[in-house]
Amino acid sequence: MQVRRRTRRIVALGVAAAALAGPAVGTAGAGGTYGGGGPAGPGGGVFDRIASFPVYENNDDPGAETVAEIVAATRDGRTLVYVDSVGEQVGFVDITDPADPQPGGTLGFGAEPTSVAVRGGHALVAVDADAPYLAVVDIAARAVVVQIPLAGQPDSVDVSPDGRYAAVAIENERDEEVVVGGVEGGLPQPPAGLLQVVDLVGAPSAWTVRDVALTGLAGYAPEDPEPEYVDVNAWNLAVVTLQENNHVVVVDLRRGRVVSHFPAGTVDLDRVDVVEDDRISLTGSLDDVPREPDGVVWLDPWHVATANEGDLFGGSRGFTVFRIDGRVVHDSGNTLEHLAVRHGHYPESRSENKGTEPEGVAHARYGGSEYLFVGSERGNFVAVYRLDGLRPRFVQLLPTGIGPEGLLPIPARGLFVATSEVDDPPTGVRTVISLYRLRGGAAYPTVVSGDAGDGTPIPWGALSGLAEVPGRRNTLLAVADSYYVADPRLYTLDVGTTPARIVRSLPITGGTGGYDLEGVAAAPDGTVWVASEGNASDSRPNRLLQLDASGAVLAEVGLPPEVIACRAATTARGSLGAGFEGVTVVPGDGGYRLLVAQQRGWNYTTPGCEALDDDPADVDASEPGWTRLWVYDPAGGTWSHLPYELEPRPPLASWVGLSEVTLAPDGDLVLIERDNRTGAFATLKRLVKTDLDAEVRRADKTFADLLPALEATRGWFTDKPEGFALTGGRAYVVTDNDGVEDASGETQLLRLGPWRRLFPGA
Repeated sequence: MQVRRRTRRIVALGVAAAALAGPAVGTAGAGGTYGGGGPAGPGGGVFDRIASFPVYENNDDPGAETVAEIVAATRDGRTLVYVDSVGEQVGFVDITDPADPQPGGTLGFGAEPTSVAVRGGHALVAVDADAPYLAVVDIAARAVVVQIPLAGQPDSVDVSPDGRYAAVAIENERDEEVVVGGVEGGLPQPPAGLLQVVDLVGAPSAWTVRDVALTGLAGYAPEDPEPEYVDVNAWNLAVVTLQENNHVVVVDLRRGRVVSHFPAGTVDLDRVDVVEDDRISLTGSLDDVPREPDGVVWLDPWHVATANEGDLFGGSRGFTVFRIDGRVVHDSGNTLEHLAVRHGHYPESRSENKGTEPEGVAHARYGGSEYLFVGSERGNFVAVYRLDGLRPRFVQLLPTGIGPEGLLPIPARGLFVATSEVDDPPTGVRTVISLYRLRGGAAYPTVVSGDAGDGTPIPWGALSGLAEVPGRRNTLLAVADSYYVADPRLYTLDVGTTPARIVRSLPITGGTGGYDLEGVAAAPDGTVWVASEGNASDSRPNRLLQLDASGAVLAEVGLPPEVIACRAATTARGSLGAGFEGVTVVPGDGGYRLLVAQQRGWNYTTPGCEALDDDPADVDASEPGWTRLWVYDPAGGTWSHLPYELEPRPPLASWVGLSEVTLAPDGDLVLIERDNRTGAFATLKRLVKTDLDAEVRRADKTFADLLPALEATRGWFTDKPEGFALTGGRAYVVTDNDGVEDASGETQLLRLGPWRRLFPGA
């Protein structure tokens, strides 16, 4: 096929395509959260991610599973100490230069450390062993100097600001499979938990321990308190959450006695997602949900804030500010859930459980401003608030690794640290310690959504395709992939703001359904085409869908019967690979054709199918070195295809494939070609520019490397640069966040600048 070069942009799409693009730029807001130039909180000053330290760098075996849970810092804020329960060790990270953290080694215990705090030159590590103990570690020497026996399984440890006391929450964790009183995992399950106070007087070998009973306080299972988290303030008062008991206790450490306690209470929630159905629907409600707080932090001598994760009966999906007499000063209600939705971080697969599941909470003063940090274990973010008196005002959302656990402000250095506890080496998901610096602007988020019209945010996530709308500067179309298979949608993005804003969400209706949308393109006849990726067995076929202005499916086009027959005949042999990814429109001869990128090669070993074989020499039956661009002529209803030679597979990569195709203004094609590796393991993430003719060989390509832009995000990026588009002569790439399922939830819309600069000399 010959592609006729365009000498000018098509500026008229017709009434239907304009309607699909949605209202004019700027007609939908994002709740006033962000303005141009990046997120900014009231009074200025936001946190920007400056580094992510992969915890495996501290281990001899980089392929071994390792995590970072609770984290503490030395007094000078230059060394981090984190607990790694999977590796049965603590790790050290040198953050002398916080933008370039360095491995500092590990110290093993042969048992699970659960929490850590620092006093002077010592780290106090709670260790859950057969005989639990508090390990006192000489940080400089990386050695245990004394082991202090504990009364049971420790879950949290904190040191008073004056260094006089350590408080250890002894949870004596329940068995979640034991049925008590008709409740699976219910209480009581003796022995009871308690708080232990360590008097830090003299040398560590002279430190002594006192017990503070917490029984007889909670309304539920008062005989079996299960303390979860402890925080100590400057007045040597410890606040302790009894999570499963839904209770909060304040203990005077000097006297070793309870001075206040109160039930955490319940919350009514509305306009939240309560059904796991592959769609985000903020239409549900929950009544009388026990808060069951996990993390807790002092705000002043009279007030504490809790992160209401939930466990046995509840989880209110938010946080609460309490007076220590139990009066609720502020409750976040559904706002944390809505923030997650607005930023694309909502974990839909947890809708019937505890939603975003806030777990950790921290508080600190940076200069003249007080900040409250709330970590979402399932949404993989930290929500940052500035305290106006005791009224938290949302400032920004920080991206983290998967399962943020430890939150650590280091205000003396203007830093904030978040650790994550999920690590899955075979899939490339790695635990990271994220470091942020307080300054005038932040690079994240890159995309937020406006309002849906009822006061809730437009739900979105897993963006997998981009396309320009000719004649609509700074406006892009996008689609989400199969993570939201039950609710396929076409989004309109305004990229003229920072962050970009989703201003419209249009449901795709009709057709056979079950779509895995991967590509989108606006056609000159005023319709929009989307590509749906099929699977290897063709139980979900590769399809092109033509949409009208309302999002209704006008046509659903599959591959020719002979292609389907060849795939069916080789189901058990060779590689069927993956299917349709990006789609683009090629105008010409008074009409247009569609080019569709096939992600990976298909290998056919059945006689009669060799013309469709992407590996005719059978060099690699499992992963052909060629793939193809499918060509569809809507006027004639005919298919053809063009060969495309993939780049050699890098070491450790399972495959190389295409994830997008776009027609550039000069008539050339721009494609995304990438390996399937993540973070530091990735070596091939590229834009490819080529003058399409009969076939595309490696010698015919010009490259623009995407790795520098991905690395500039300072996070552990995914393998998923999925969409590419041009508008106003500027280039954009978007990454797929996989719907926050075994992924960080980050969406990066990379602004690559003028597209001509991407390929100098091309």
